Amino acid sequence: MPTSLASTLLRRLSSAFESSRDDERAGAMAGYMRDQFPFLGIPTPARVAIQREVVAGVPAPDERDLAAFALACWKRPEREYQYAACGYLRRHVGRCSSAFIDTAERLITTKSWWDTVDELAQSVVGPLVAAHPELRTTMDRWIDADDFWLARAAILHQNHHKARTDPDLLFEHCLRRAADREFFIRKAIGWALREYSKTDAEAVVRFVDEHHDELSGLSRTEALKWLHRRGRVPT
Repeated sequence: MPTSLASTLLRRLSSAFESSRDDERAGAMAGYMRDQFPFLGIPTPARVAIQREVVAGVPAPDERDLAAFALACWKRPEREYQYAACGYLRRHVGRCSSAFIDTAERLITTKSWWDTVDELAQSVVGPLVAAHPELRTTMDRWIDADDFWLARAAILHQNHHKARTDPDLLFEHCLRRAADREFFIRKAIGWALREYSKTDAEAVVRFVDEHHDELSGLSRTEALKWLHRRGRVPT
């Protein structure tokens, strides 16, 4: 349901975005995303500045405001609106209860592509699960989902956790989708392992070695890339 704050933010955002539209740049931006979505043509630094101006002076949102604003942005055709929603959620996710995972799931499974899915996974789902450990059961459901974007989000949600990463959960999720032939899953497995290798290199090297035949070549390469560049594992 719309809220007064969400409506105010969307009105301000729409006005500012329309004033900054660049149709020529929009075509190039859409092309970079394989023409999955239309764009307004606003470069990231300008968009971030606009978003900062839009929220200036407004009250802090509650969970209802966050859900209403994000869902309203998701209804807009241009991708910049979804980016704005992700940024707003990232800033205020700490105000959300565990119930917000349902909104996150709706966003991940709507207008799905790596740009928003990865941001939601790492900056919204990750903090939610960290704050509400009972949501691990949701991650266990997502990892087995038919929608591979949910599985990707489950794999990536600990990417920013560093020493707070649950390695057993990470490794379990990687193995549960290791045989998946979907590129975005294989890439996610490698990326998640690579991020954790910056915290516990030995654990990642051991995991990749022990499960060499189960992991795809892409996952193995991505997992050890950071360590290879630093001469930390044999080439």
